[in-house]
Amino acid sequence: MRLSGENTKKLAGARSLSLNALLKRAGVSKTAYYHLIDKESVLPRSIDALAAALGVRSSALLEEADRKSRRALRLLEAADRIAKNDPSMDRDNIRHTLLLLEEKPIERLRRSLLRARKLDLHK
Repeated sequence: MRLSGENTKKLAGARSLSLNALLKRAGVSKTAYYHLIDKESVLPRSIDALAAALGVRSSALLEEADRKSRRALRLLEAADRIAKNDPSMDRDNIRHTLLLLEEKPIERLRRSLLRARKLDLHK
């Protein structure tokens, strides 16, 4: 999933905000913003800050490129719905949990065991 500069500018314009004003309101530097546009994948917190400054859902700022992008978009929207019901919950944790729930139980168990082995080696 990618941040769509076009969608972001349109939404900002619709709210009578310049791109600079939006970035300032969101607490995102110009360098970070243009870096996000160039990346194939962006961090949800960055998208969330821009979306919050515009008063829209995170998914409104994303470009949908392929099946993986649609899946990520669906997960972000689900995380938005869950976080809306309980704002104290961390949206990244919600998204991560939803990702894990899509895996087969045996795969989740295998990953947990591998992670536990790695932690045990570092003791």
